[in-house]
Amino acid sequence: MKILFENVRVPEEYGFEDKHINLLTDESVISYIGVNRPTDYDRVIDGKGNLLIPGFYNSHCHAAMVMFRGYGEDLPLARWLNEKVYPAEERLNTENVRIASKYAIAEMLKNGIVSFSDMYMFENSVAESVIETGIKANLSRSLVSFGDNATIKGDWRFNESIEWINKYNGANNGRLIMDMSLHAEYTNQEKYIREVAEYTKDRGLRMQLHASESENEHLECIKRHGKTPIEYFLDTGVLASPTTLAHCVYVTDNDMDIIRDSGAFVSHNATSNLKLGSGVARLPKLLEKGVCVSLGTDGAASNNTLDIMREYQLASILHKGYNRDAEATRASQMLDIATLNGAKSQGRTDCGKLIVGNKADLVLIDLNAINNKPCYDTYCTLSYSANSSNVLLTMVDGDILYHNGEFTTIDIEKTVAEFDHICEHYFD
Repeated sequence: MKILFENVRVPEEYGFEDKHINLLTDESVISYIGVNRPTDYDRVIDGKGNLLIPGFYNSHCHAAMVMFRGYGEDLPLARWLNEKVYPAEERLNTENVRIASKYAIAEMLKNGIVSFSDMYMFENSVAESVIETGIKANLSRSLVSFGDNATIKGDWRFNESIEWINKYNGANNGRLIMDMSLHAEYTNQEKYIREVAEYTKDRGLRMQLHASESENEHLECIKRHGKTPIEYFLDTGVLASPTTLAHCVYVTDNDMDIIRDSGAFVSHNATSNLKLGSGVARLPKLLEKGVCVSLGTDGAASNNTLDIMREYQLASILHKGYNRDAEATRASQMLDIATLNGAKSQGRTDCGKLIVGNKADLVLIDLNAINNKPCYDTYCTLSYSANSSNVLLTMVDGDILYHNGEFTTIDIEKTVAEFDHICEHYFD
């Protein structure tokens, strides 16, 4: 199907002084963008002068943890994990993860997210929800290993990961990509880490993991290994594969050089890091060093939303106040961080920009909303005034999945009812 978006505004970087632009999608890709109005189309959407941008990427998430939103509050990371999260996760199963994941995907689509990177358990259930709803995702089965002699040989978690990689990688015309995942340095043995790293590199897979999320994690790793977590992951071969490092709140300047030189990516999770009392990542320094940084929500248990536009605004202003420097970050930097850089971290080279031939992953933002007028500069509007309630439409690979409050692939009433049912007595 060919869909024409007429009378839309696009970000200034595309060079159109005329604010009334037309963009045409043909099946899954963008086929035209410009001032002329194409005549060959199947459907037309009047943009009414609203802002059309590339879709948002959530580069670090635990989708099914939406079940734990509001549970285990006001605790630091270590206590939150050990006293609340880990015991709660013992009750998870294939069905409640499937339902919770679909519910989380609905929240993400409503908020303009076209793709998310997930690391959790029961990822086969998440994969089925991804395929059913049409969103994009990079999914990974989080791996842990505690025994001194831990090895991937015969390890049921590792075997699950490989089973799901073989079954789902590249599914739904490439919308679904399966990654490897090591939960963290502190939840794995070195031999196991090295074996997973070697397997990941040999298979040409991508890697997701937590790194330097808290000061204690960072210092304990130095105590154990004489290295920072980033140095440790370099030495164990993990960074030989394209790796997304979630958090990186406590990283040294040398760590940043390692991340940049290895081609790894950082997922900035500002809300989660603040709420758990973990700290503030040095985003301006990471950008100055040339590190590719994207945005992540983390799970809804520690955020408590899957609202990437809230992360967008927080990342835009947090570092100005924290560094007492209004120029620490600039609005013109932030759109790529929320879109293109997330696509890069997922290995999606034909996504993240409004370019002919790129995937038609689009979000329409309401510039006529009372909170967005006037709009002198689209980057400033996105950074400082827009919010997720302004998302009018979310398109993935040329398919409209959310439009004016309606979902096209999700029976939202049924999904909400199922979600309410599984949550109602979960902690009884």
